[in-house]
Amino acid sequence: MTEITGQPSGPRESTLEIIMRVFLRMIAAYCLLFGFLYWVRLVGYYDDPLWRFDLMPGHWQVASVSLAVFFPIAAIGLWGLTSWGPVIWFICAAAETIMYMGFPDLFGSRPQVVLSHGLVALFYTVLRVLLHLQHRKAAERI
Repeated sequence: MTEITGQPSGPRESTLEIIMRVFLRMIAAYCLLFGFLYWVRLVGYYDDPLWRFDLMPGHWQVASVSLAVFFPIAAIGLWGLTSWGPVIWFICAAAETIMYMGFPDLFGSRPQVVLSHGLVALFYTVLRVLLHLQHRKAAERI
């Protein structure tokens, strides 16, 4: 006879895995916010001439449309803890980094956005390395 204790029978998540899950979902929320802000720009809700799609320069039109689509997709992937979520986020982060660092005369300079993308990428990399080491250590014990 087995006793029902209410505990899940599968392997328990480590603290590091929980931190990674929470971190990815926090970044997903930010991606959803960024996507929303790009959509606000596209539909012209904000009262600035450059915040309406038909009045934007061509380079802003391309960037806004692309990021308005990619950021929500990245949010879905990150929230669902899929393998492609961080990849799509990286594409968005790279695009904004190139926009604001490579072409500040066209897009303006937003060092806080570039810095935040860099910090997120660094933290993600550190977590992935630590998870890899943890899984390798666990595999060696078996």
